[in-house]
Amino acid sequence: MTLICLIIFLFLMVLVGIWGMKKTETLGDFLLGGRSIGPWFSAFAYAATYFSAVLFIGFAGKIGWGFGLRGLWIAAGNALIGSLLAWWILGRRTRRMTKNLEAMTMPEFLQERYEGKYIKMFGAVITFVFLIPYSASVFKGLGYLFQVNFNISYDTALLVMIGITGLYLVLGGYFAVILTDFFQGIIKIFGASLMVWVIVSKSGGLSHTINAISLAYNQHIPVAKQPGTFLLACLVFMTSFGAWGMPQMVQKFYSIKDETMIKTAAIITFLFAAIVSFAAYFVGASAHLFYDKLPLLANGKPAFDRIIPDLLIHQLPESLMAIILLLILSASMSTLSSLILVSASAITVDLHKGYIDPHQPKEKSLGMMRLFSGLFIILSYVLARYQFAFIVTLMALSWGAVAGSFLAPYVYGLFWKRATRAGVWLGMITGLVTSVSLFFLWGQDKSPIASSIGMIVPFFIIPLVSMFTKPPSQATLDKAFNFKM
Repeated sequence: MTLICLIIFLFLMVLVGIWGMKKTETLGDFLLGGRSIGPWFSAFAYAATYFSAVLFIGFAGKIGWGFGLRGLWIAAGNALIGSLLAWWILGRRTRRMTKNLEAMTMPEFLQERYEGKYIKMFGAVITFVFLIPYSASVFKGLGYLFQVNFNISYDTALLVMIGITGLYLVLGGYFAVILTDFFQGIIKIFGASLMVWVIVSKSGGLSHTINAISLAYNQHIPVAKQPGTFLLACLVFMTSFGAWGMPQMVQKFYSIKDETMIKTAAIITFLFAAIVSFAAYFVGASAHLFYDKLPLLANGKPAFDRIIPDLLIHQLPESLMAIILLLILSASMSTLSSLILVSASAITVDLHKGYIDPHQPKEKSLGMMRLFSGLFIILSYVLARYQFAFIVTLMALSWGAVAGSFLAPYVYGLFWKRATRAGVWLGMITGLVTSVSLFFLWGQDKSPIASSIGMIVPFFIIPLVSMFTKPPSQATLDKAFNFKM
């Protein structure tokens, strides 16, 4: 039953790629869907990219075990700040301003907005260096589920997942991504709700489950050893406001068909995020009901990536595991496709078309975009397969480094005309350096604090430097802000 569902699912993904190829004629179609995407598809694409398999396998298990039900504050932040407010505050201005400036990527927007000739190059390098390793991380822990349920190796499972994702992405571009994200989003909502229902049913009802989790959590982790509120607040801040500065998330604002649809998209995204993120962190916390101690790796370290997979395998009947596997597979494929699309655009649009061959014909640009998407799919497989030590470090750094570099320049670019090229340059550099240096100084356990500081510092640096440096020309400002709110 599980194998049949998987085969049908993968076959449908290929059909979607073929359908998307027929609708893709230009680089704008491939990268942004021709800026013609409706609110439901845009909302599901945003949420599907936000909540990857990293959440369902590694992150939710680690947070659930370490913070118990307090981890639900992260779900609340992701739904309210990372989803609802992101659309309400950023969506309309982003859609209009990127169209005015003819920008298709985050680095391209920053270059055109601030008249910075090499800002796009710097932004493209950051995007490529940190998002490609992050794309590999979405498969962490998936191999174990496939080995247990299908008796196939991690390598085989990885090839199938990346191969199918690569096929529909290279063929159909953004049209294929948003359609698959929509169907995968439905699977995520259903599968996430199903996980909660099974756990609650086995534990004697919702109120009894909540009380039992709280009691077990305090037994497993004494109050003196429980993580502090400050660390939790940094996790909420990093995962919620950090989404505002991630290129693969912001791209969804560029492509929506009309600004009037943004409020609808905001509400849909909020509901999606509330259901899926609550389910993930709740199931992660419920591990305290089924484990007396953490599973360990061969080196004796906690196997956080095994918490939820083991929980699902032992608590769900085989008939329901098919849906949960599709949930986790969907989360991986939707996030991977968005990350690859943004990474390929960093090379094709931001570097090659921006500096090497500015007059490249659109037909050639589309071909290069498909080529680099395919190459980066292969690179993601290599990184996920071999897990090089420095790549694992880049995975842990990626969210804070990218958000620290882009968040403040992007937000100031939308709302403050006085922000200058010099201020943005220094803001991007200090955000990146702060995130990376504090990560290595304090270690991975305190990376949410390092990332949060790296995201905040540029908000002070940019206005400070901008007050003493030359702003963009009035012509650029008039072009960028040529709209009424």
